[in-house]
Amino acid sequence: MHELEGVSKGAQTKALAVSTVAFTVCFAVWTIFSIIGIKIKQNLGLSDSEFGLLVATPILTGSLSRIFLGIWTDQYGGRIVYFVLMLTTAVAVWLLSSVETYPMFLLAALGVGLAGGSFAVGIAYVSRWYEKERQGTALGIFGMGNVGAAITNFGAPFLLVAFGWEKVAQIYAVILVIMAIIFWFTTEIDPATRIRREKGGKVKPALMQLTPLKNLQVWRFATYYFFVFGAYVALALWLPRYYMGVYGLEIQTAGMLAAAYALPGSIFRALGGWMSDRWGARKVMYWTFIGSIACVFLMSYPATDYNVHGIEGPIQFTIAMPLVPFVILTILLGFFMSLGKAAVYKHIPVYYPDNVGSVGGLVGMIGGLGGFILPICFGVMNDLIGIWTSCFMLLFVLIAISLTWMHFSIQAMDKQLHPELKGPLDLPELMAVAAETKNSVHN
Repeated sequence: MHELEGVSKGAQTKALAVSTVAFTVCFAVWTIFSIIGIKIKQNLGLSDSEFGLLVATPILTGSLSRIFLGIWTDQYGGRIVYFVLMLTTAVAVWLLSSVETYPMFLLAALGVGLAGGSFAVGIAYVSRWYEKERQGTALGIFGMGNVGAAITNFGAPFLLVAFGWEKVAQIYAVILVIMAIIFWFTTEIDPATRIRREKGGKVKPALMQLTPLKNLQVWRFATYYFFVFGAYVALALWLPRYYMGVYGLEIQTAGMLAAAYALPGSIFRALGGWMSDRWGARKVMYWTFIGSIACVFLMSYPATDYNVHGIEGPIQFTIAMPLVPFVILTILLGFFMSLGKAAVYKHIPVYYPDNVGSVGGLVGMIGGLGGFILPICFGVMNDLIGIWTSCFMLLFVLIAISLTWMHFSIQAMDKQLHPELKGPLDLPELMAVAAETKNSVHN
């Protein structure tokens, strides 16, 4: 990549490190309702459906804004867009502390959700500092900023108990302003934007940025991300409530166990990027879906009492998921999700190097919409079905759809690249018999 000539490894590392820390702060802000939302639910007497909508609303803004923020990053550069975004979000988070009614909480949550749009900005900004061979690893490290969800789930409950939820919002707002200032004074304009400005190049119109979105392949990547990222966010928001409802835990304990899920879902994203660079994103996606579907299958089984008519009388027993195995499964699920998140974004700079912002924004938007839609579905299913594990039943169906689509799409692509695979593939011994039969007919 000619625009990377003269770019030192130190400059690359600094851009990646500061961007990752900024994304961590933004992600922590984005998921703030996973903790303060529980207190608001108690204060306002909300149902599970209303609670699901409340925690999901910031995810809506963060998702829908990603495509536009991605386009603006392609046009004007990630440094200025990132800085302005953090300052704007900080104002919304501070104003959240003065809200009292449920409709106003929903409105304020829309502003808080802008923090989630930082992902599309950071992905485009960071990718321009690295060669294609290293982009998977670099974007995987950047994606570790998802650990912000674990930070909120772990730390916010203690702040909530000590100071009240209003102070939690104000503390988060101040931290976000400080991070914006640090980012501005420690980063530089990315190489691609700098070269375009030096040459007086024109900014590509927004409609041209959206051209790749016509490709079905982009939407397939977005579907993968709907699970690996959207379901990750949804569970990070939902698990504290789940632990309190199913196992009767206090909010501090529930938050720490939810953080145990969110942590591997973040820190192993760098490993997923490295694995995608080494073995290919396609193979990593297979591992992700197969591992995830096994985890959610076990987590989906509801606690059930059995009464078996035995020879000497009834035999009664209960099958239920104990707390410790459940926590272990959430950690494994978070691990597989982290690999998948990196693998999805490994595809984008390779297939769409000139439209990383817009394509990455769309994929991030659809994934983020998963974080908006799924918590609402979890709450509605709780209210209608009355089974706590229904959320994992829904995730099982979602993974099965994604895995099936990916597998058949890959088969179709392989047949296009290798026409000899289009015919029926028999067993080797049958193929030999068929060949002999064919020869005898011709003779």
